[in-house]
Amino acid sequence: MNLTPAQLGQLQAAVGADCLLTDPADCWTYGYDNSRLQGRPLAVVLAESSGQIQRLLTFCIEHQLPLIPRGRGTGTTGAAVPDQGGLVLSFERMNQILHIDPANRLARVQPGLTNQALQDALRPLGFFWPPDPTSAAYCSIGGNLAYNSAGPRAVKYGTPRENTLGLSAVIGTGQVLHTGVETTKGVVGYDLTRLLIGSEGTLGLITEATLKLSPLSEAKRTLQAVYKDMDAAAQAVSAIMAQPVIPCALEMMDSAALRLVRRFSDPGLPEAAGALLMIEVDGAAAGLDQAAEALAQAASNPGLISVEIAQDEAQVKRLWKTRKSLSPALRNAAPKKINEDIVVPVSRIPELIAGLDALSRQHAIDIVNFGHAGNGNIHVNLMYDPEQGNASERAQQCLSDALVLVLRLHGTLSGEHGIGLAKRDFVAQELDPVGLEMMQAIKRQFDPHNILNPGKGLPQ
Repeated sequence: MNLTPAQLGQLQAAVGADCLLTDPADCWTYGYDNSRLQGRPLAVVLAESSGQIQRLLTFCIEHQLPLIPRGRGTGTTGAAVPDQGGLVLSFERMNQILHIDPANRLARVQPGLTNQALQDALRPLGFFWPPDPTSAAYCSIGGNLAYNSAGPRAVKYGTPRENTLGLSAVIGTGQVLHTGVETTKGVVGYDLTRLLIGSEGTLGLITEATLKLSPLSEAKRTLQAVYKDMDAAAQAVSAIMAQPVIPCALEMMDSAALRLVRRFSDPGLPEAAGALLMIEVDGAAAGLDQAAEALAQAASNPGLISVEIAQDEAQVKRLWKTRKSLSPALRNAAPKKINEDIVVPVSRIPELIAGLDALSRQHAIDIVNFGHAGNGNIHVNLMYDPEQGNASERAQQCLSDALVLVLRLHGTLSGEHGIGLAKRDFVAQELDPVGLEMMQAIKRQFDPHNILNPGKGLPQ
């Protein structure tokens, strides 16, 4: 299917020819995200204003064309993939910081601004926005909001939902919706801001966000704790999170992750190492050494092999070397990878890892686990070669069994990567039927014509 000449002329009039891509070669570039799923849109609109987006939505409603919002394409679940064709709406040109108000600790930004660009602008003023996904240098604020993507700092500072004061969005009726407040307290009406965050563009197209800022810490301390097995490390995580000093990062690597890193580099770890925790604490310089010692004490339990507190920047880099070596190792470990970001209660992490080890053996699929242990958000990586027999089928069955395991442990299917297409068919296994029906009704209220990113997030 292609746009007719009449439709193309109408679309150009609505958004401007200089904001429109129709060549198939250009459109394919906007047809995939980091999930490796792909589809070709009929056209791509490079948005520049809220009014332009309203006109575009009116066009899509008239012609019943899906409209798929896109940030920078770093998502891993296919939420930005035009699997039903339609039009892709790219926010890359709406990348401005509109206002920074240090006195009230807030910033107003457009959705196409990268996370890193915002942090760079805030740093000289002594502030930061807490969400810090691994892809911060490339991902957009709009994408962070669409997925509620947080990163390691969420264990102390929270997710985008806790760090966003208000939004402006074009909803599926073509109306502009303004939500939230410019204060840190406010209970007037329903919380539509938090409803839009994490909705993956299925309820509204965010055009502006008012973000809550946090002051930069005066200092930081980094610790590395090495354990004989994952059970000991998980017990340490529970102990760390049960005492008064809250870490600003608490990252975990299991034995499979450590073995993988050893294949590609020398992490300098004991041979007996079966799990590793990276711990950071920030705050005022006065008393920070005592806080680091308190974390080291909490991390010291049966099964601990070593715990080390970095004394200078060179030592910090050395301690982080193992964790930072994992990403390139994963890229080279197998031709294909399925990356999930499940969450379980912290106390259930040992059961999760043991269950995943059993599934790895059962399906003959290598599984590497790491992630944000402080809130139980574990990145589960299924590694396989699709050219080897029925490896793809075994990997998909292993994934299905892994998600069943997560729900049995009272966990959730996604902590920050979202649902998109990749996990949509599992959603009904987690959500209460009454709640799911209400969510589908909310979708119809916001998007009565089913134009906004249809088929994503919720089962059909």
